Amino acid sequence: MTTTLITGANKGLGHETARRLVAAGHTVYIGSRDAERGRRAAERLGTRMVVLDVTDDASVAAAAKTIEADGGLDVLINNAGIEERMADGGVAGPAEITAEMMQRVFDTNVFGVVRVTHAFLPLLQRSAAPVVVNVSSGLASLTRTADPDTPGFGYPGVAYPASKVAVNMITVQYAKAFPDMRINAVEPGYTATDLNQHMGPQTVEEGAEIIVRMARLGPDGPTGGYFDIGGPIPW
Repeated sequence: MTTTLITGANKGLGHETARRLVAAGHTVYIGSRDAERGRRAAERLGTRMVVLDVTDDASVAAAAKTIEADGGLDVLINNAGIEERMADGGVAGPAEITAEMMQRVFDTNVFGVVRVTHAFLPLLQRSAAPVVVNVSSGLASLTRTADPDTPGFGYPGVAYPASKVAVNMITVQYAKAFPDMRINAVEPGYTATDLNQHMGPQTVEEGAEIIVRMARLGPDGPTGGYFDIGGPIPW
């Protein structure tokens, strides 16, 4: 039985990923900052739940101890993420962005990935087929975002894409350091979730597809890559 932890999984892409992996036979833990929302989601999904705030060392350590006591971990999906928005609902562009805004986004999207991965590495290293999936974004592709002919070119925000570029580098460096693990970054696509005020044209079912696919990799699967549903995408 494969045991999987998904951070930020009480709603959105994480919730749908959990549903799909339960159907595939995984034992799934959903991580949720809010215990009650996590409990309700776990009841709906048939999963286990751990209170897990990726910005809090003690919360992450407690979740790791719980899952270790229950038998260990095979797959970690770093899904929790935020996007900084201003009072009018727009994203902060170069003229509005502040260091404080950047810090809030990076604390969840970047430092949270490192915090959780570090805490769960000992458990993953005991697995026969360890996998880490880091949920990135197409906006992290410098190649695409700099190209006026791509949709990402028009995105005005700074903090969110910068944080996901950092996630991509983290992915590459961890994959090199731990060649026995399958560690990849994924681009789910522009999916309608709370993150983007449900403006994305994709459904969560469509967006979760690449996350689920990479979570189910075997030991001979790719590592250190950046993928969307169509395959590898440019950095």
